[in-house]
Amino acid sequence: MALDLNQQPQPQNTSTDPRIVHARALKSSQADRSIYNNLITNYSKSNLLSYSLRLFNHIPSPNIVSWTALISAHSNSPLSLNIFLSMLRHPTLSFLPNQRTLASLFKTCASLSHAFLFGLSLHSLSLKLSLHDKPFCGSALVHFYSRFRSPDNAKKVFDEIRERDVVCYGAMIVGFAQNSRLVDSLSVFADMRSADVGSTMYCVSGALRAAAELAAMEQCRVIHGHAVVSGLDRNVIIGTGLIDGYGKAGIVSDARRVFDENLSVLNSIAWNAMMAGYAQQGDQSTVLELFHLLEMRGFAPDEYSFLAVLTALCNAGLAGESEKWIERMKVRYKLEPGLEHYTCLISAMGRAGRLEDAQRIAMAMPFEPDAAVWRALLSFSAIHGKADMASKMGKRLIDINPYDDSAYVIVANVLSGVGRWDEVAEVRKVMKDRRVRKEGGRSWIEVKGKVHVFLAGDRMHERTEDIYTKLAELMEECERLGYVPVWDEMLHNVGDREKREALWYHSEKLALAFGLVSGAPRGKTLRIVKNLRICRDCHESFKYISRVVEREIVVRDVNRYHRFLNGSCTCGDLW
Repeated sequence: MALDLNQQPQPQNTSTDPRIVHARALKSSQADRSIYNNLITNYSKSNLLSYSLRLFNHIPSPNIVSWTALISAHSNSPLSLNIFLSMLRHPTLSFLPNQRTLASLFKTCASLSHAFLFGLSLHSLSLKLSLHDKPFCGSALVHFYSRFRSPDNAKKVFDEIRERDVVCYGAMIVGFAQNSRLVDSLSVFADMRSADVGSTMYCVSGALRAAAELAAMEQCRVIHGHAVVSGLDRNVIIGTGLIDGYGKAGIVSDARRVFDENLSVLNSIAWNAMMAGYAQQGDQSTVLELFHLLEMRGFAPDEYSFLAVLTALCNAGLAGESEKWIERMKVRYKLEPGLEHYTCLISAMGRAGRLEDAQRIAMAMPFEPDAAVWRALLSFSAIHGKADMASKMGKRLIDINPYDDSAYVIVANVLSGVGRWDEVAEVRKVMKDRRVRKEGGRSWIEVKGKVHVFLAGDRMHERTEDIYTKLAELMEECERLGYVPVWDEMLHNVGDREKREALWYHSEKLALAFGLVSGAPRGKTLRIVKNLRICRDCHESFKYISRVVEREIVVRDVNRYHRFLNGSCTCGDLW
């Protein structure tokens, strides 16, 4: 069949074709400008943008509603900005933009990477017109600043809005979540609930995103309850967010409950989220079971389905199975593995001690190895005591990011472990010359619905004295059980006393001590999240502390989940 290059796009639904309404309007003697303004909007909704522009050009005296309708119709393209400039330059202009005009323009600027300065000019205009504090304009401006990674400016705009509606709150909740201001996002969500302005799927999904990244179990449950009361719990996006949130909080049983309750309406994204929750725990059998059920339900596995499988196999240390699934992905499912899939395979091999095979795959895969690949090879080279390989992998990682402090520290400690002190001195010199500083550890724990954040050596918390007293007690009891500090991840240029104190006051230990002094019920699992990889000493001490306090401790670090119970960890001391 020949392709007609002049064929016009067709509307989604011919029964509401705006061209029919337009034809009737042309025949009617009573058609006025408001009908044509509505037609411009309807043409854009029906994917007939060329008609909307043609119609606008035939309106004798377009008013601000006409111009705003045309600007909104093209809000997903730079043409919207050009139309606005044409409006300002129009010789018959006798009106000013309203808040809906500016809101559409802010939406356009947020979608264009090069339109930040234009957006700033629009913000200035909104101030001159006293529109910046109106809900419609203000919420769009919050979204604009959030998309350009300026959450503080977004919050300033939000605070200036006089009568905030649910759209304003939603923009700020999602804006903070997108910019990793997770506690702030949940705080705004709490304010929204207190203001009793209602709720939307957009607000709840944004709050769930923040709770998921924080692994904040209690916040997930609060948001879940709010969704039930608001009648949003059966929404597929909210359901998927709850599965993701509970899964990242390590409560896969709650995630599975939501999954089973909504099974009839869930899509493949929700299935992937459920598999990812199990994968983070290293539960490869359940992930594989869900993978097969996914196919039985008629869904086609995608790259995220395979990523969940490979993550589970990696965390379980099954290198051989990982190789088979990479091959199965390519041959049976005709999907090309991505960089993240290969990173899982390389990590699984490194965990199993197959370092040469892992390096071979890194060099042969159809992607340029990124920092995550070299960091995985560096970490496992260090774990298996391969100093030469660790040195090579560290150099490759530093070539990509000369300011990656972990690369210098790991290489220096591996070399010092085999007595190669001249090379250790050289690594330290390079680190000093480049002014590389070790990234500060940050951990958080949720207690009674509130997230408490700790830094290494933190003394800002209101219960600092109790925390440090409890921590000293714990470490003494651990030492009586046989705990010996692990020094090898510290630079070896400080005395034993300084080393001991530095190890004791890591952020995850402070968070743990606070969880114990805060009155958590006996036997309740303590859940901690850390922004970096948990160090070997904290890992070792947590195994002893789980015996001392007789309760489970769950730590989610940047790599995986660690479940400490009765003196052991589910990671098998490889992470």
